[in-house]
Amino acid sequence: MLTTLNTPYTDTRADDLAWALGREPLPALATLDLELAGAKLQLRLLGASHQVLLEEERGMCSETVACMPGSSTPLPLGVAKRVGDWEYEFAARVEVLSPGSFAGRAQELLALVSDHPHGLAGVFPGSPYAFTAMLAQHHEGQVHWRTWHAYPQDGRLVATRTRVGVRAPEPVQAPAQAPVPAQLSAPL
Repeated sequence: MLTTLNTPYTDTRADDLAWALGREPLPALATLDLELAGAKLQLRLLGASHQVLLEEERGMCSETVACMPGSSTPLPLGVAKRVGDWEYEFAARVEVLSPGSFAGRAQELLALVSDHPHGLAGVFPGSPYAFTAMLAQHHEGQVHWRTWHAYPQDGRLVATRTRVGVRAPEPVQAPAQAPVPAQLSAPL
């Protein structure tokens, strides 16, 4: 789904993005509700980038990547955390592109996401290449999503990927057995 966001372009630079896990839902400009193999997922476009809300029988998880006033957690290159019964993995990278390459990549991503049934993209007024796009899927018992935040004025494209899956149970160790005394283990 592709939408035009009727709000000023809030994100000014890729360096302004921050990451947070577990924030309450923020006001959204556009949302897409999905059900992926029993998991309820809401993709949310914010005036300052994105938020994903994931709800399963085991609980809720939220990820926010946005320009958040007062946030002290910059966008990390990678995070791996246990969140309740879930394993959460996040990775981000910043691509720096020439103007021609940026326009081509922006068109490619907007076409991919807007035509996908689990995709949501919002274009900000003022530039057809100022956008936030999100794409979700369920694969092998895990929920995955990718996002792209475009900054045409700097030629920067911030790409993130997230995976949330059920935490594997801890292996159960058999209790240690006392050694058998030599005289009892000797053949008769």
